Amino acid sequence: MTDFRQEAKADPQAADGLAARAGALARPLGVGAALALAAIPAGLAPWQAIAGYGAFAAALLLWPSGGQAARSRDKGRAADAVHPDFAVIEALDLPAIVFDRETQVLRQNSSAQALVGAYPERATLSARIRSPAILELVARVVDRGLPDSVEHAERVPSERWHEVRVAPVNPRAEPDRRLYVLTFRDLTEARRMDRMRTDFVANASHELRTPLASLMGFIETLQGPARNDEAARTRFFGIMLEQAQRMARLIDDLLSLSRLEMRAHVAPEGEVDLGRTVTHVVDTMKPMANDLGVVIELAVPEQPVVVTGDVDELIQVFSNLIENACKYGQSGKRVLVTVANPDADGAQVTVQDSGPGIAKEHVPRLTERFYRVDVESSRTKKGTGLGLAIVKHILARHRARLVIRSVPGEGSAFTVKFSRTEPAKAKAAREIYQ
Repeated sequence: MTDFRQEAKADPQAADGLAARAGALARPLGVGAALALAAIPAGLAPWQAIAGYGAFAAALLLWPSGGQAARSRDKGRAADAVHPDFAVIEALDLPAIVFDRETQVLRQNSSAQALVGAYPERATLSARIRSPAILELVARVVDRGLPDSVEHAERVPSERWHEVRVAPVNPRAEPDRRLYVLTFRDLTEARRMDRMRTDFVANASHELRTPLASLMGFIETLQGPARNDEAARTRFFGIMLEQAQRMARLIDDLLSLSRLEMRAHVAPEGEVDLGRTVTHVVDTMKPMANDLGVVIELAVPEQPVVVTGDVDELIQVFSNLIENACKYGQSGKRVLVTVANPDADGAQVTVQDSGPGIAKEHVPRLTERFYRVDVESSRTKKGTGLGLAIVKHILARHRARLVIRSVPGEGSAFTVKFSRTEPAKAKAAREIYQ
């Protein structure tokens, strides 16, 4: 265990020495000697008398040392109670670093090593921590002896936030012998959730404000200059209906997201035949695809592919994916929908288009709320920016995942992969496609 740099203090009673104790015990030692001499004429052998007296004298002389050892052990336990046990530091899941007044690192746990790197022997904090804010915090706590904290953000290699706290371990000790502990509390996920919530409110407000402003403008025009213009009224009413439908779609998607989030941890229990479900979705999508000049091709195995799920929610998933493939892959004129049940993996459904594809920097963010690769194109195609976010939440509830592969100029493939589990034996869900 690392040295705590405690100097041993000499006990004043230990300085008396053996001679002082012998002088203090002169009377019992003399009585013992007289008894030993008197026992020889009574028949005790001289060596036995000498040995007995030696044992008696040694017990008297050494007894104070035993008491002193007990007192020393008590002091040692008291000292251990003041300083931290490094085993406890190692057991913490928070990154923790113990250092002295000179900022020399005495110990760091494995979490701290993973965060800032391993410190060399007798290194100082600045060997691994270069942030001026953290080093100023350390200097402030060492100077004042009071705990303090600061929020620290990093941008490289990835964006992370931590609450860094420094506190003295033994504040009642002398300043030169104080130890300090520095801990990091990860705030990254909380900050990301706050940012996501803020962005969501801002984006939702913007998406609603735009059609609402359009409606208000046309209403004012109809009440004023175009009051008696029949042609203008007919054209404006068509635009107003389109904007109202846009707001209705957005509100419906927001309500769907809200319902999905409320049931995110409740796994579905019905049994769904993927082949029949996807066939139903393709049949309902063909009129829309024909209007866009897109042909939907379907490949379904002869044997049923059954998974545990909610048929209504899975219909919503495949409807979103096929509709997106037809709209944004319209230039490819072809969408291939495949249902498969590989032996090694679970069931999967792939929707593949031959459109322009998606640049790789956009792919990881496609399932974010209101994220669009091309904002104008999305609005022109009546997209709300929430379709893939809804897909992600439904698949999370079904313990499934969405894999996106896209090559610019060649098209995109969206694959829904279900976990390989036995279908639930609960009551089958209502199949609306019958």
